[in-house]
Amino acid sequence: MNFIRISKIASLFALPLVLTITTGTYAQDQYPILDKIAAKVVQRYQGSSCQQLREQKAEKKQPSAEEQKAMQFLKSDPQMRAHFINKVAAPIANKMFECGMIP
Repeated sequence: MNFIRISKIASLFALPLVLTITTGTYAQDQYPILDKIAAKVVQRYQGSSCQQLREQKAEKKQPSAEEQKAMQFLKSDPQMRAHFINKVAAPIANKMFECGMIP
């Protein structure tokens, strides 16, 4: 996925989203595939230099078919989207802050 595009989405949610707790545990095991995707996004973001992030942001390329499908899937399921954003928002925002990309 284009993690600059995801960072734009994640930056809209600066405050953590609250998950409803019904069983006394978080939904961390509810979406194992989504958790792996989120971990890859975070890893790619944290593994990139600030210069690489700036270059990728400047490129503004069209998302791939796979990225478009993933975004549509997240748009259609608010609970899954909240789970994904909760996983990626803080690490992405911290990296952007470190790189001077957000105030």
